[in-house]
Amino acid sequence: MLNRPYLSPPILLALLIVALSPATITASLNATGAARLDVAETDWPWWRGPTRDGHAAEQRVPVEWSEDNNIAWKTPIPGRGHGSPIVVGDRIYIATADEEKQTQSVICIDRTSGAKKWITQIHEGGWNGRIHKRNTQASSTLASDGKRVFANFMYQEQIWLTSLTLDGKIDWQKKASDYVSHWGYSTSPALYNNFVIVASDHKGGGNLAAFRRSNGERVWETPRPAIPNYASPVIYKLDGKDQLVLPGCEMIASYDPRNGKMLWSTPATTREVVGSAVADGDRVYGSGGYPKNETACVLADGSKELVWTNPIRVYAPSLLAFDGYLYTITDTGLAHCWDGATGELKWREKIGGNFSASPTLVGDTLYVSSEQGNTVVFKANPEQFELVAQNQLGNETWASPVICGNRIYLRVAHHDGESRKEMLYCIGE
Repeated sequence: MLNRPYLSPPILLALLIVALSPATITASLNATGAARLDVAETDWPWWRGPTRDGHAAEQRVPVEWSEDNNIAWKTPIPGRGHGSPIVVGDRIYIATADEEKQTQSVICIDRTSGAKKWITQIHEGGWNGRIHKRNTQASSTLASDGKRVFANFMYQEQIWLTSLTLDGKIDWQKKASDYVSHWGYSTSPALYNNFVIVASDHKGGGNLAAFRRSNGERVWETPRPAIPNYASPVIYKLDGKDQLVLPGCEMIASYDPRNGKMLWSTPATTREVVGSAVADGDRVYGSGGYPKNETACVLADGSKELVWTNPIRVYAPSLLAFDGYLYTITDTGLAHCWDGATGELKWREKIGGNFSASPTLVGDTLYVSSEQGNTVVFKANPEQFELVAQNQLGNETWASPVICGNRIYLRVAHHDGESRKEMLYCIGE
């Protein structure tokens, strides 16, 4: 147990004034209205952004860029990773792994200049178990509550959750689960109230576990099926209550994030899923890709009703719901728009390239990056596919675009013969 410092009444009053200042934005989690931690609207503090569904705040960002156009700064990222950056206050945090030294680390970068402020090594060695050639030892996106940074890594056949202070010191570490690696690990942590929640699905029998953010105390734990799965948990306000939604393991399941109890589950989406579920207030959507292909829509009212399915394989990228429609891009570069209520296909368009990153929405415009380094920009228009721009940076992109504070942050790799170097780009006018 951590010692709690004594706070005098004047200090408490000052803290209260700061907490109520307009610099802190207290808003709904997304359009469905779930309560969340206080987050500035110019931040991107966890996987898929403040609303956890890929929706960015209204802002002005470029639709076109290149190495010589609209680049505010770029900075080298040592090692390799597929996790997206997170942005909190004046800092950016990103996870990476050095494949030669077998280390896993967290890097802090100055948001304004791109200068590295610190790098903290979390683990060394312990890279047991097989991993897919398309995965890395740093594929999870970090999360931050503005006071700490939380990181998930697979280490010594276990999943470990690490809390770091904002100056890069390790605050605490806890084992979330034993882990039998099938193709590695890629799940990102979810923050809810005072908890940080970790999913550890694997063929040895996984779990969902919640830890107290202040000291790492395990608050609750719920068993999961003995099936490998890679989707990250997300939390939405559905049917009047907060629900943690997790697709995969042959179901779409909902849990109470306060105690881990299952609220409902519906057979859907197949065994292995990578992309997170999304919701539009009334319905939850998920898609899987092994051993069969299925995109599914389930009512979020606890009735478990499977509204519609189709045999489309959206395996690695997450879906995006907007204004009653569902937008997707498959791993093989087919963009789709479906009516969210009925599943009716509105349009399908071949973009080209392969995709693992998830789309990000600004206003009515979608941004999604291909594995070949091409970021495609198109309109969320249910009437037709409307291409806005295509932007090439480097040769490889696996991380999803992060868009906040009138800037786009992209994790990109450059290949020069046998040499591979990662860069973090800050894109802005």
